[in-house]
Amino acid sequence: MTVTQTINHIASGGCDKAFTLLYGKDRVGAQRERWTKLANSFLSLYGDTEVYMLSVPGRTELLGNHTDHNNGRVLAAAVDIDIIALASPAEDGYIRIKSEGYREDVVNLAEIDPDKAKKGSSSSVIAGVCDYFKSHGGNIGGIRACTTSDVLTGSGISSSAAFEVMCGNMLNIMYNDNRFSPLFLAMAGKYAENVYFGKPCGLMDQTACASGGCSFIDFGGEEAVLRKITPDLGDTVLCIVNTGGNHADLTDDYASVPSEMLSCAALMGKRTLRQVDENEFISRISVLRANVGDRAILRALHYFEENRRVDKAVECLEKGDTEGYFRCVTASGNSSFRFLQNVYTNKNVSEQGLSLALALTERMGLICRVHGGGFAGTIQTYLPSSQKEEYREKMERVFGEGCCMFLNIRPYGAACINGEEITEAK
Repeated sequence: MTVTQTINHIASGGCDKAFTLLYGKDRVGAQRERWTKLANSFLSLYGDTEVYMLSVPGRTELLGNHTDHNNGRVLAAAVDIDIIALASPAEDGYIRIKSEGYREDVVNLAEIDPDKAKKGSSSSVIAGVCDYFKSHGGNIGGIRACTTSDVLTGSGISSSAAFEVMCGNMLNIMYNDNRFSPLFLAMAGKYAENVYFGKPCGLMDQTACASGGCSFIDFGGEEAVLRKITPDLGDTVLCIVNTGGNHADLTDDYASVPSEMLSCAALMGKRTLRQVDENEFISRISVLRANVGDRAILRALHYFEENRRVDKAVECLEKGDTEGYFRCVTASGNSSFRFLQNVYTNKNVSEQGLSLALALTERMGLICRVHGGGFAGTIQTYLPSSQKEEYREKMERVFGEGCCMFLNIRPYGAACINGEEITEAK
């Protein structure tokens, strides 16, 4: 369909079924307006061409805090907020993506080179994803796209990973007959972030965004092993609280976690902690601490325990043992605070929004933990639906209006909307 046809199709309710599946029945009207606004933006910028409607969700890490970068195990889920795009192929060899609120990113496909990429920019991500596709047997080509996202930057639900996967989703749908898997899209995103953007990260965020649903992911082999899980937490509501912390200059804090874990592994003669025998590691702590320091050892101990917690949490969910699962969540949060030490940055100890949010949540008797990379940003809370408004009011009083995001698990990952139907990466 052309842009104009797409706008008319949305207005006539032609996408309502797909919107219901992605966002829930109560949000169909809002999504009509959102997608129509995006279509009008595309129309004014790029004209009335044939377009694709694309969506990639944000994600929530349920368990497995900072384990993926050392080939660990995680439990993660896609959530019902997303980055959306209207996109069309272009024949001039350029990718142009205009994200709402930002300047247009322009990438010349003839000049893709990590040494020429502007580190830390969206254009570097686009170039990196293209490079991965090209070097792994995929086709690339020009694109015109407009995007908008409610996966807010700094919200802890992977706005960067969602954008990376969206870039891969565009290429997969328009130039590769949708033949590449969600894991391929995730690996393309990770490569772009590591090599082109210049930020160290694992593979969990991209995998969860690309795959959809709730997944147990094991990164221990040559390729990640993914198993879908269908959790039933009854009347419990999942909430992500954005504390509004300053993310400026936190790259070193994030990078220190995998770096210190990897330094422990290297001293044990291994590439990652996943390859290290835990008992042997414990027996050599007195020697290791003289080389890497105590914090690195504590972070390694968190890694070993967190992997076991993921296994236990999955077992509890599959058995319907909700209380057992919540015990794993609490233990994970405590370990992140005490041993992983990613709840606040030592660069600015007066700002401890995560610690404060955790303290206030625990005072209400609720289950909570640090969420995502940490140091600033968000916490994750489980609460009875009857306490939803009370919790919102108390958190907003401290962290501002709109700080609470009540989320549902979205079954769809990287997707293309075709009228009433939704097509996912295979």
